[in-house]
Amino acid sequence: MADVVQYKLERMLDELDDLEQRGIFSRREIAEIVKQRRKFEYRLKRPCPLKQDFLAYVDYETQLDALRRLRKKSAARELTKQGNKNLKKSKSDFAGVMRIMDIYELALKRYKGDIDLWFRYLEFCRQRKHGRMKKALAKVIRFHPKVPGVWIYAAAWEFDHNLNVAAARALMQEGLRVCPTSEDLWVEYLRMELTYLNKLKARKVALGEDEGTLTRNPRTADEKQWRDENKELFMSLNEKESNDGPNVDSDESKKKQDLLAEHGMNIFRTVYSGAVEAVPSSLSLRKRFFEILEGLNLSHYEDMCEEILNDMKRDFSTEPEFWDWLARHECDVENVKETSEEIIVPQVQKAIKVYEEALKSVPSGTMFSLYVNFLMGIVAPTEGETNISGSSGHAVNYISHLLSIYEKAESMGYITEDLACKHVSLHLQLRQLDEARKLAAKLCSGKLAESVKLWELRITIEIRCITRSSSSASDTDLLSLFELLRPILTKVHVSKSENLWLKALKFFANQRQHFDKLVEISVVSLARDGGSENGFSLSSAIISFILQKDGVQQARDIYKRFLALPHPGLAVYRKCIDLEINFASIGDKNGLINARKLYESALATYDQNVSLWQDYYRMETKMGTSEKATAVYWRARRILKDASEFVASPDL
Repeated sequence: MADVVQYKLERMLDELDDLEQRGIFSRREIAEIVKQRRKFEYRLKRPCPLKQDFLAYVDYETQLDALRRLRKKSAARELTKQGNKNLKKSKSDFAGVMRIMDIYELALKRYKGDIDLWFRYLEFCRQRKHGRMKKALAKVIRFHPKVPGVWIYAAAWEFDHNLNVAAARALMQEGLRVCPTSEDLWVEYLRMELTYLNKLKARKVALGEDEGTLTRNPRTADEKQWRDENKELFMSLNEKESNDGPNVDSDESKKKQDLLAEHGMNIFRTVYSGAVEAVPSSLSLRKRFFEILEGLNLSHYEDMCEEILNDMKRDFSTEPEFWDWLARHECDVENVKETSEEIIVPQVQKAIKVYEEALKSVPSGTMFSLYVNFLMGIVAPTEGETNISGSSGHAVNYISHLLSIYEKAESMGYITEDLACKHVSLHLQLRQLDEARKLAAKLCSGKLAESVKLWELRITIEIRCITRSSSSASDTDLLSLFELLRPILTKVHVSKSENLWLKALKFFANQRQHFDKLVEISVVSLARDGGSENGFSLSSAIISFILQKDGVQQARDIYKRFLALPHPGLAVYRKCIDLEINFASIGDKNGLINARKLYESALATYDQNVSLWQDYYRMETKMGTSEKATAVYWRARRILKDASEFVASPDL
């Protein structure tokens, strides 16, 4: 191995001598370069070199070559000031790039299947323009013919760099034969053909043989249509009547424009038909084709749009996503604020008609949810807006319609948890607290009686109603709220009712009687459901509340009660251990003893948990004795089936 590395370094002598003679690097810098290259070469000669070894070598050589080019420019400027000629190119100008390419070639021989590495190599070849691009593309296509991005990259290089449209088209068509179901390939093939046609159009315009363009601005087209429909509102300042005969030149120019537009439409229709035949079940592909068509100014544009929409309606009429896209195509919700009311109102009406038709074809909770989201975008275009009662303009007109949609979903039996929560939240945004309270009570007593999100919303509303008149709640109000909470807390699994428990504990934290009852309910629920291994832990939350409210001893009493349950969970063990370690750090004599007992109790159940052993060892190292720490270390190595992670920890 050493002989091979030495041979490679000796082959660099001419390059390094040239760099020193030109004054680009000093002898000391060249010695450092040789040292670094020797280190990288030894890494690459290992039995199993890592991908990162190759990339690190490439990064080093890339930075070194960039520094060489900067210093060469500086040296060239100095020579120019002295009146000498520019520096001629020599071996050192090419050696760096060739070495980087050789490193990439070695890496790709070992990691042929790494597509990211191939693309890094291709990008390097494209940027340096050294003539190996075609060879690299042929290799990556041979090894990864099923990756659509490879065909797209190769065709783009032929189209943009080589200006070889025939080769780009051949690559795209070959890619479509190999990957006929790739949506990206179909879309990029269409874009390439239309881009080429647009270049031909631009060339004719530059030569004065044609005029116009094949692209259009959809927003401008909408505004123009509205102005045409309301042209009586506008008056021309230079209006003239012209009764001249037909203009022959304009007719000929129009024929030329129509010829290219017709050709473009034929291309679009051919590619569209092939794509639909190859991927008939893809809604996203049809949508992308339609968006491309909207940006084009081709002949029979309206007919083609209608054909695509009819095909989509025929094939995807049972999918709510199609109807949502179709309705949003009629009205751009994102630009509601910037669009004038005269334009936006007819668009919204068209979209509403589409949604109403969709509810007849696909009556479902998903369809109602999409309909509601659209109307909320009109009523409250600002995301997260909490008060829409003061909305002005056309938005107010759709609030009643939005409420009727919610009621319709409920009456038809398609109300979902998400819809119900949004319905209640809408009343809150409208500052209708009493209506929201009644609605939440009605929904929680129906088929959504076990919906935790809806109950969270209801409890929040009840708390707001209780504290609305005064900061302190009456005993009657507290009792009614507790009785409201009891059945849902008892019925729902603890892991699903995290926020509900936290709201209840926080609200009743200073009410001893009700808080104790909540603790009893939690004990029953945890005995039934078991504790949490990680994340939210109800028992840990209760311990924290009791520690803040009643002190250390009561917190110890309650955690002992939780740990006596059948399956307390790892999370509560960690909470109690942290608690005792904190007590020990402030001088509690029993803190360290209790923490050791808790670790031993936890390890009796979780003896294969590496992080638990690591934490135990760290505690003994920091707060205990060296003998106990050593004992924990060797116990862990003996008990753990795979102790490599434990031993590999930096502080062990």
